[in-house]
Amino acid sequence: QVQLVESGGGSVQAGGSLRLSCAASEYTASNYCMAWFRQAPGKEREGVARILPDGTPFYADSVKGRFTISRDNAKNTLYLQMNSLKPEDTAMYYCAARLRPCIPSMSRSVYNYWGQGTQVTVSA
Repeated sequence: QVQLVESGGGSVQAGGSLRLSCAASEYTASNYCMAWFRQAPGKEREGVARILPDGTPFYADSVKGRFTISRDNAKNTLYLQMNSLKPEDTAMYYCAARLRPCIPSMSRSVYNYWGQGTQVTVSA
């Protein structure tokens, strides 16, 4: 089974940027649907963005226009570029994957494989 390792989290001020990375342990380009989730203290884990094997992205309304999901298939790596960060973006961010077929949903139950998470903290 694929193993996922996130990196790139940190603390920034509102309006700043961060780039998260998720390294996969095996080739994911053609077989895996990938996504980013986040979970703030006391809240449910929510889908932020997902990407199909062909690179087609989808975003939650809360991050549309500010976040960009991408994948480098040659490096087996998933990215999340986060710009114009807000305090409400503060959360633990998780990388997730599932084998095809891709499901048009950002429900956590759809994804089978998870990373350990990387913390993002945005101060006002």
